[in-house]
Amino acid sequence: QVELVESGGGSVQAGGSLRLSCVASGTGYTFSGDCLGWFRQVPGKKREGLACMDGPGRSRYVDSMKGRFAISKDNAKNTLYLQMNGLKPEDTAMYYCAALKGRDCRLCPLSTDYNVWGQGTQVTVSS
Repeated sequence: QVELVESGGGSVQAGGSLRLSCVASGTGYTFSGDCLGWFRQVPGKKREGLACMDGPGRSRYVDSMKGRFAISKDNAKNTLYLQMNGLKPEDTAMYYCAALKGRDCRLCPLSTDYNVWGQGTQVTVSS
C-alpha cells in the first residue's frame, strides 16, 4: 500500500509564495522511477494538471504555470515538491500530488492518468 501525503498549503496574499511537499510512503516503496505530478481542483471544476516529473527528473508544465511554479523531487526522501511563486487569487484550490506507480517513467502525463493520489492540501490566495 502506497500513501501520498501533501503539506505546505495555507493562506497567502497575492504575490506571495508557498512550497508544497508530498511525502510518499509504503513498505519497500521508492518513487524514483515513477511518474509524479501536481494537480489542483476547485469545487465544480475538473482536476487540472500543473506539472509533472519523470523518473530521470525531467519536468513538464502546463503553459500557464511556466515561470511561476517549479516541480522538484528528492528521491532519498521520497518527497515531491512544488514551489509556487507570484501566487494569484485564481490559484486558490485544493492541490494534490499523484504517482503513476509501477512504471519506468520516461514521459510523465499532465492528464489525471495516475494510480495513487494524496488527500490534498488547500491553498488560498487573497487579493
